[in-house]
Amino acid sequence: MRVGIAGAGAIAFGIAAFLEQSGHRPVLWSPSGARTKRLAAGEPLVATGAVEGSFHPGVARSAEELVSGADVILIVLPGYGHKHAFDAIAPHIRPDQAVIISSHASFGALYLSRLLAARGITVPIVAWGTTAVTGRQPSLTEVNVNTVRSKIDLCTVPESLSDEGLALCRRLFGDRFVQRDGLLAIALSNLNPQNHMGIALCNMTRMEHGESWSQGFNVTPNVGRLLEALDRERLAIADALGLSVRTIFEHFHLSFHVPQDTVSNMNQKMHEEGRGGTGPTTADSRYVTEDVPYGLLMTVRLGELTGREAKLHRAGVETFSAMYGRDFFAENQLLDALAINDMTLDELRTLSREGYRAEKLPA
Repeated sequence: MRVGIAGAGAIAFGIAAFLEQSGHRPVLWSPSGARTKRLAAGEPLVATGAVEGSFHPGVARSAEELVSGADVILIVLPGYGHKHAFDAIAPHIRPDQAVIISSHASFGALYLSRLLAARGITVPIVAWGTTAVTGRQPSLTEVNVNTVRSKIDLCTVPESLSDEGLALCRRLFGDRFVQRDGLLAIALSNLNPQNHMGIALCNMTRMEHGESWSQGFNVTPNVGRLLEALDRERLAIADALGLSVRTIFEHFHLSFHVPQDTVSNMNQKMHEEGRGGTGPTTADSRYVTEDVPYGLLMTVRLGELTGREAKLHRAGVETFSAMYGRDFFAENQLLDALAINDMTLDELRTLSREGYRAEKLPA
């Protein structure tokens, strides 16, 4: 299949390599254009780790070019880039296409649904609870793929197209998907924000000093207990909504193929096996700039709607705002555009299943 990938970071590169290795035709689009210049000039994309080889993904010069040549579009950008990408691709989406969001953040699927509904279009919008791969990007022509996840939670908006969305993902990435009960479940399935909060908060000096450090090794017992406490807040919100989502223990077991244990012990096992990954080497990391406003804040809002206050998540937003001298409560463009604060829980439930109803265009 022809797969248009909006994004050109480590995850986008890893997905492009995986798809090309699987016989598909990926095309990358960097919104700024800067991250794909060398690939556009003909240099190969070299992948190491869980995906090995030299690849030649295509490069699109614009969002219109990306969409026009694709069967399916993948959004593989940090959460703070989602609104811009949705605004760019929505005018060009055709009724015979589908969109996959890897990974979903802050009800972005609803924002895209609203844009398409205004054009009278309904397509499968597939939301993943996490990314298909993890990795690092040593250069603009290299990617080290740490792991290809064995299980990925997903749902499709609208719910009536769920079978189509699941079949598409399996065709592209194989039988590794678990269909969850709607977008609210997926909103609570992405564990990266809570995990990255604890890891970044407890290792901030390493990040600021630009050290090279093992992430898994530094999830020590106290850090692990913080991650487990954050997880209990998330699970309490899911329980209030009557939803089943995986626990942090299941997440590390299924994503990184280690026996279930304490969170610290599982990370130590990953480190021993050489799969613990490296932590961020700058404070300007998506662990904070993406995951705080587009992950932690969303959990805080869901906690408010369900009456299950996420105190540790809120404290994380407040603490990082103080550390960075920024108001992360005010940086989520998607929640603001959707006016989530003005919705009732019932309204959000309905939209999360059905999306926005396509408007009939004038004849």
